[in-house]
Amino acid sequence: MNIDKTKGLINISRKAGFLIIGGDKLKNYRKKLYLIIYDTSAQKNTLKIIEQFKDIEVISVNNLENLTSIKNCKIVGVKNKTLSENIKMSLKEGE
Repeated sequence: MNIDKTKGLINISRKAGFLIIGGDKLKNYRKKLYLIIYDTSAQKNTLKIIEQFKDIEVISVNNLENLTSIKNCKIVGVKNKTLSENIKMSLKEGE
């Protein structure tokens, strides 16, 4: 995983308004999502939220808080197709 590239892409998504941060906001979001990223230390309630989105690719990462630069961040959703594809490629680099 290319950490700097992934951090940059997530930061761009956040600043452009294409990132949904947190379980409550994600649970109530009803429009199109392209990617969900969650922390491996997420609790049961957060994992239940993921089950709502069956057609969306879900990726688990260690220390999502570090990638997003948001304290206690356990789950995010990306609502831009191009950015989500770039984030997926960046996360899968080096695996």
